[in-house]
Amino acid sequence: MIVGIPKEVKEDEYRVAMLPVGVEELVSRGHEVLVQTGAGLGSGLADDDYLQAGGTLLASEVDIFKRADLIVKVKEPMESEWPMIRSGQTLFTYFHFAADRKLTEAMLESGASCLAYETLRDNQGRLPLLTPMSEVAGRMSIQEGAKFLERPQMGRGILLGGVPGVAPAHITILGGGVVGTNAARIAAGFRADVAILDINLDRLRYLDDVMPPNVNALFSDRHTIRDQLRRADLVIGSVLIPGAKAPYLVRKEDLKLMKQGSVIIDVAIDQGGCVETSRPTTHRHPTYIVDDVVHYCVTNMPGAVGRTSTFALCNVTLPWVVQLAENGVDNCIANSKALRDSLNVHHGRVTNQAVAQTFDMEYVA
Repeated sequence: MIVGIPKEVKEDEYRVAMLPVGVEELVSRGHEVLVQTGAGLGSGLADDDYLQAGGTLLASEVDIFKRADLIVKVKEPMESEWPMIRSGQTLFTYFHFAADRKLTEAMLESGASCLAYETLRDNQGRLPLLTPMSEVAGRMSIQEGAKFLERPQMGRGILLGGVPGVAPAHITILGGGVVGTNAARIAAGFRADVAILDINLDRLRYLDDVMPPNVNALFSDRHTIRDQLRRADLVIGSVLIPGAKAPYLVRKEDLKLMKQGSVIIDVAIDQGGCVETSRPTTHRHPTYIVDDVVHYCVTNMPGAVGRTSTFALCNVTLPWVVQLAENGVDNCIANSKALRDSLNVHHGRVTNQAVAQTFDMEYVA
């Protein structure tokens, strides 16, 4: 099979979808790997590294898409890439379809098979291809929150951990999954006052057991959320419903409860955001202000730490890429429940129920 690794074209995206060791593994199995010139530079990986691994370098992304049977990416195809995608081709990347109707319609029209990292489930029901980037985003959310709480960034001028005689910042984390857990651990290390909210009582019991004393695990309901918004200096939105659009936990009118200069980091923005006033932003222009509340809604947070993120992502994606290259998409979805779960669009039909429900489209199992 011919596997293509194009350079990411999303703004300020520095990750690459395959390490040189992945190229070497595929080539050793008899596959051809096409890598676009400069694809790995943002992650500190030189073109020569891919050549030495047996890859073929091509300067044009058009040639990559034209020749490859399987396209492996990091982020969803941008509009400039849509015309290059053809019927019968397989794409394996983060898609987050429920947040983007135009992308969904474009992939349906292309006739390609679209397998999404974020909906692949392993035998334990976990999301192994989403987990490492959720870990990165969760940890980054506190790092970014600390920066944008600074007064020059239009924040409240709050130091997360405070100092002797001055109270630390109060951080509210909405969602106790991988993002929320990692955010809470980093926030706790800063000595902030942390509340982490979730609707799963078993998860809350676990978090209560493993978190340090400055992290409180609370049941999430409207009353608790509104109370936390009044207290919060920093809010982390980390809600996930796999494949589906995130629910709005913070409504527009709720912003009036928040302090002037408080900060929202909406990590759920890839799935539409869990704050009603959230809209996608970029690393170059990461924030905007609504009702005196700073909103940070960057859709590719891990892309800023490209080297860490690339290695973390490729460690978990490579075995699945090998399966797709060895067996083809049809055999894979017939024999692997995990890859079948990751299939969102196939031959012009929506094959993920949550995506179909989001856009009121026909769902085909």
